[in-house]
Amino acid sequence: MCEMNEKAVGREQICAMIDHTALKPQATEADIRKLCAEAKEYHFASVCVNTAFLSLCRELLKEKEETGVKCCVVIGFPLGACATEVKVFETLYAVREGADEIDMVINVGAVKERRDEFAAYDIKAVREACKGKVLKVIIETGLLTDEEKARATRIAALSGADFVKTCTGFSGGAATPSDIALMRDTLDCLERAGLTPHVKLKASGGIRTYEAACELIAAGADRLGASAGVTIAAGAE
Repeated sequence: MCEMNEKAVGREQICAMIDHTALKPQATEADIRKLCAEAKEYHFASVCVNTAFLSLCRELLKEKEETGVKCCVVIGFPLGACATEVKVFETLYAVREGADEIDMVINVGAVKERRDEFAAYDIKAVREACKGKVLKVIIETGLLTDEEKARATRIAALSGADFVKTCTGFSGGAATPSDIALMRDTLDCLERAGLTPHVKLKASGGIRTYEAACELIAAGADRLGASAGVTIAAGAE
């Protein structure tokens, strides 16, 4: 684990933690081709794209056994406010088209209204639709109080998430070490109580430098979502 302001995480290690991301609405096929080429060159954990580009990524990364780069797609992105049935349909499509990992957005309004059972139902439905795949639940920390962040983290973990993720980057806020520490403490409490297996954390939103990535790893992040993966990797040299 990297100490603050100390480059203790090597390039190979940090690259293996990065979901190389292109989620802007103006992303083009050329952008996605570049994304996949960079992911293969740097051996990033995955590329993270909207479902419209999944088939292209699957084709570009078909030799994933050699590169190790997975295909990750976002569901209910970026608002999380579509109907559960819509999230399920999108998830089933993603699984059918070969997605390895699913990043879904929690129903933020349900969390804020304390409709925890519905927020859990929403996640469990997607979990059921992507059995055998890695599921990451985005709680959108920039829109939540600390109490809501902890509660959303619990809901996600108890509903079957493999990772809980900070932000989409589209609704304000960014991944911070303090949020990662709060979420890690919440997850550790659940694990110690025997309520969940070990659930991991993905930091995403505004991560643009190697130093920022190191701070998040030191706070407890297991994966990093970033469009600046190449810049982050360069900082590790």
